[in-house]
Amino acid sequence: MKVKKVLGLALALTLVGGLVAGCGTKENNSANNGNKGEEKTNTTTTSKAEEIYFLNFKPEIAPVYEKIAKDYEAETGVKVKVVTAAAGTYETQLKAEVAKKDAPTIFQINGPVGYEAWKDYALDLKDSKLYSYLSDKSLAVTSGDGVYGIPYVVEGYGIIYNEAIMKKYFALADKAVSISATSEINNYDTLKAVVEDMTAKKDQLGIKGVFSSTSLGAGEQWRWQTHLANLPLFYEFKDNTSFDNTVLAGLDTKEVEFKYASNFKNIFDLYINNSVTKGALLGSKSVTDSMAEFALGQSAMVQNGNWAWGQINEVDGNVVTADDIKYLPIYTGMPGEEKQGLAIGTENYFVVNSKVSAEKQQASIAFLEWLYSSEKGKNYVTNELGFISPFNTFTEAERPADPLAKEVMAWMSKDVTSVAWTFAAFPSEDFKNTFGDALLEYAQGNKPWEEVVTIFKDSWKSEKAK
Repeated sequence: MKVKKVLGLALALTLVGGLVAGCGTKENNSANNGNKGEEKTNTTTTSKAEEIYFLNFKPEIAPVYEKIAKDYEAETGVKVKVVTAAAGTYETQLKAEVAKKDAPTIFQINGPVGYEAWKDYALDLKDSKLYSYLSDKSLAVTSGDGVYGIPYVVEGYGIIYNEAIMKKYFALADKAVSISATSEINNYDTLKAVVEDMTAKKDQLGIKGVFSSTSLGAGEQWRWQTHLANLPLFYEFKDNTSFDNTVLAGLDTKEVEFKYASNFKNIFDLYINNSVTKGALLGSKSVTDSMAEFALGQSAMVQNGNWAWGQINEVDGNVVTADDIKYLPIYTGMPGEEKQGLAIGTENYFVVNSKVSAEKQQASIAFLEWLYSSEKGKNYVTNELGFISPFNTFTEAERPADPLAKEVMAWMSKDVTSVAWTFAAFPSEDFKNTFGDALLEYAQGNKPWEEVVTIFKDSWKSEKAK
């Protein structure tokens, strides 16, 4: 897929900024637009505001933002307060924080859905340098002639695998599959055959399970109730030919059929039945546990995004080399999935709080512009945050060098179709958490799959009705 496929999704997202209603998705539900067209933002001078406040929703990169804040204060004299919401609590914490006297001056939204929820708090950024830096202006969240959300990263997710373990498997004389390399896995049936044979031979391979633990503890379910759920709904909304875009179709859908629930079950069962941890114990597992298992060579595969490289690389005793870390798409048994790529998109947008003082607004914008245009800031973005940046201030040499980011960029250039981030249309965080809790009960053997499907459909309907 070419990069323009990703940008086409973002363009469609911007068209619904003023139309959608409801809450946001994932941990990224954040703030939006107020004072539309009234407050112009000119950032030619740097304000010496006493303090600006960034509410971050990604716990895994919080330490990097803390370092950035210290460096920025040392260079400019402006203090940056960084607060990170716990996993799965961003929307709740943002609601609490914006009501305080010392409210966040910078926060994050997930796109048009988040914009609609927080538009009264979003400053128009169309006159900012930050907006001018965008390689494709259609990536921004807009309403009317205003610009209220600036995307700051393009990301991708799929099944990460350790090529060293896979090569060891394919070298086995008694392997039960006819293919000879991971690159030949291009559909669910082949993936299932390989995974189940690897499980049978896990002692020979020196692993505890093919997949890392399917983390289903509270606040740790987002890989399944959001990212994995994206797959069947992407295909369901794609069937709605009244819309050119799956997110637009999802936003218009008041009731879902969950028509590809069996495909979700295919891959979810494969994960939990060939895992380091048995299903009954998955409620105690976190994403950190899952990534550590992969890093330590206890598993061969794990579903996650390119942001996970830091978690893998920084684990004490990590045995996975950069050369051995690769991606497979998430295959679920859909027709034609041999041409399916990774799930690639963005739901990460900066918003500047329109309710704080003009001085803090200007200082907040200046900080973001510094982060994405200065040599020191860009170094943080590329080498420590690991972002694939959408800004034209980065040269090719300044693009991420970590293996997962490179894999995402490589898959974007292949002759495949990426899976759009349809979860931007999910009705609320409550919907996702309700589904995630049902998945845990299913994994523990306490709930039949048919009931999980019913909960999914009923929760979608009731949350959309709100």
